[in-house]
Amino acid sequence: MIKHMQYLATRPNAQPGEPLFPSRKWGQPLDRRLAWAILRAAARAVGVTDTVATLRLRKTFGYHAYRSGIDLAFLEDLLNHASPATTPAYIGITRDDRDPVYWGLNL
Repeated sequence: MIKHMQYLATRPNAQPGEPLFPSRKWGQPLDRRLAWAILRAAARAVGVTDTVATLRLRKTFGYHAYRSGIDLAFLEDLLNHASPATTPAYIGITRDDRDPVYWGLNL
């Protein structure tokens, strides 16, 4: 079973296709402002004083997915990027990250 379906199964009266994180208006997804406010409040509650933004979470997700072995082409599609060159720059993959791959090959 897909993980989000497992999560929805824990909520009473949850229907397939409904938002993972609905607002208090039943069935309506959280908008970006409310998601940011919730995220910021949670960060402050645990002592994080740096800037916290949903976009950073998206980039961090992409970076860690890549580092765990997820294919860059798959991430490009997942993040809805228009070109393959966009994704490495977006998630912070630099030439310093790529060079060890080149130098590590014995061809």
